[in-house]
Amino acid sequence: MTLMNRVVVGVTLLLPMLAAAETAYVTDNLRLGLHRAEDTSDRAFRTLDSGQELEIVSRDRNYAQVTLPDGTRGYVKAAYLVAEKPAKLIVAETEAEVSRLQGELEELRRQFAGPAETISGLEQELATLQAQADASTAELAELSDENADLRQRQSQMQYSLPLKWVGIAIAVCLVGGFLLALWWVDKRSRARHGGIRIY
Repeated sequence: MTLMNRVVVGVTLLLPMLAAAETAYVTDNLRLGLHRAEDTSDRAFRTLDSGQELEIVSRDRNYAQVTLPDGTRGYVKAAYLVAEKPAKLIVAETEAEVSRLQGELEELRRQFAGPAETISGLEQELATLQAQADASTAELAELSDENADLRQRQSQMQYSLPLKWVGIAIAVCLVGGFLLALWWVDKRSRARHGGIRIY
C-alpha cells in the first residue's frame, strides 16, 4: 500500500471526526439508554432523560455516537434524537426565565418603593404649596382692589374736610354766635337803661 493510499484511507477514516459536532436533544417523554456497543445490543450503562443535550459525533440511519456535556461517549438509537429542543425543555427554560424576571421585577419594585414614596410626598407638598400660593394671590388681588378703592376715595376727598370737623366748626360757630348775641343784647340793654340789666 503506497503512502498516497494510506493518506486517503486515513483521511476517509478521520472525516466523520473532523465534521462539526451537531447539537441534538433526546425527544419528549422518553428515557433513552446510552450503550457502549455501536448497535446498542449491549446493556445500557446510562439512562438519558428527555431534553438531555448531547453532541452527535457520528451518525448513520439507525444509530448515533454521542458525547454528553460531561464528556461521556456512547451510542444511542438515532430515531430518538431531535435537532430542536423538546417542549419539556423549552417549558422548563421558559419557567426559569419567568421566575428570574419576576425576581428582577420584585427587586426593582423594592428599589423604587422609596423614591416613589418620596415623589408622592413631594407631589402632596407641591399641591399644598400651590393651594397656599393661589390663596395668597387671591388675597393680594383683594388687597389691591381695596387699595385702589381707597386711593380713589382719597383723590375725591383731597380738597374736602371731614364731616366731623365741619360739624364741630358749625357747633362752635352757633354757640359762639349765640353767646356773642347775648353779650350784644345785654350791652345794648344796659346802655339804654343806665347800666342796669333788665330781663
